[in-house]
Amino acid sequence: MEHVDAQEVLEVATRGRGLTELTGEIARIAGESGARSGLCVVFCRHTSASLVIQENADPSAARDLVEWFGRIAPDGDPRYSHDAEGPDDMPAHLRTAVTSTSETIPIIDGRLALGTWQGVYLFEHRTSPHRRQIVVHVQGTGGGR
Repeated sequence: MEHVDAQEVLEVATRGRGLTELTGEIARIAGESGARSGLCVVFCRHTSASLVIQENADPSAARDLVEWFGRIAPDGDPRYSHDAEGPDDMPAHLRTAVTSTSETIPIIDGRLALGTWQGVYLFEHRTSPHRRQIVVHVQGTGGGR
């Protein structure tokens, strides 16, 4: 079998705090790589946004997740000393610290091995819209591009 090594950088425009589903784009990159078996690594190049694998069937799961983070890392807490970019600056970094900047997803038979209700999301932790870069790297065996 041929070794596959493919990489693409996704440019994602967020609308501000919340989740943006990336599953389709990541699946496209994995599929186009030709990998039948391997790993897909997804990496967020930022300190105030992160990645989560979360339920993608019911939007209330995403809303509850965003609201929960609001309770554990509230904006404008006077105990934060890092607020150079506003009251959501340090909370964004805290939210990133308790989530992930990368996820690794197996590829089985040419497809991401996500569960039925799983989706991959960019979790924007800032209140303003941003442009984020997500690196998707596929390694495996199967065929080439």
